[in-house]
Amino acid sequence: MHPAPSVILFTTFSGLGFGLLVFLGLGLPAVTGTVAFVFYAIAYALAVGGLLASTFHLGRPERAWRALTQWKTSWLSREGVCAVAALIVMALYAFGAVFLDSHWTLLGWTGAGLSLATVYTTSMIYTQLKTIPRWNMELTPAVFLSFSLAGGALLAGAEDLAPWLLAIAGAVQLAYWAKGDRALENSGTNLGTATGLGNRGTVRAFEPPHTGTNYLLREFVHVVGRKHAQKLRIIAFVLGFALPLLLILTPVQGFAVKHLFAALAVLSHLAGVAVSRWLFFAQAEHVVGLYYGKR
Repeated sequence: MHPAPSVILFTTFSGLGFGLLVFLGLGLPAVTGTVAFVFYAIAYALAVGGLLASTFHLGRPERAWRALTQWKTSWLSREGVCAVAALIVMALYAFGAVFLDSHWTLLGWTGAGLSLATVYTTSMIYTQLKTIPRWNMELTPAVFLSFSLAGGALLAGAEDLAPWLLAIAGAVQLAYWAKGDRALENSGTNLGTATGLGNRGTVRAFEPPHTGTNYLLREFVHVVGRKHAQKLRIIAFVLGFALPLLLILTPVQGFAVKHLFAALAVLSHLAGVAVSRWLFFAQAEHVVGLYYGKR
């Protein structure tokens, strides 16, 4: 699939923002007053900014609110409901922390759970698609959740948890790439099964369906060269996990230097996740590509 910048921004920023809200809801860090305001401002800027970016690729953005009405059947609708609920609950919790120097534990835990649920429902929008075997596997939610928690831990300054969560997220990413590369082949989907003629022998296309491009080719068939994909994976892994881990584990002296390293770790992780997200969409092998000899 052709990765739209708005979707990459949405999945990258919103995951990081809701990940930070998870830790703030759990009281990590247990900040109040002005410091708390800064943390919540960052979290909401990322979460809400990501959600707004997701509306840019809609044909009628003003109708986006209607997606909330289909929560019984649509993961997109469930994502919207969870996101709104999480932002409202965490806004109340933030009010207590910023203006009343209070942490309402039950409210915070509820907001943390809803924030995590938002990331999960986002992942299920892609996981449910059987037409894209690379997405239609259990590791897809694991990627979204582990990325969100690792990034949230970095932003929250959770020094004890961040290294472990980064290591877990990196391992999940490697596992996802390894399994994803075999997903289309292992799904058993080919031109024979797609046409129902597979029981008659090997099926091949006599001619391509179209002599020129069309909507399906523009939107669902994007081929990334293996060499380019491997280079981008190295960049994503190094920036997203290896370098942030090195930065936060490097012993440094001084308050300013320590915070500089932490900021660099966050920026590096953000860049790495963005590259990983681009690959997530660019390497999505939609089965419609079988009809055009692209798979």
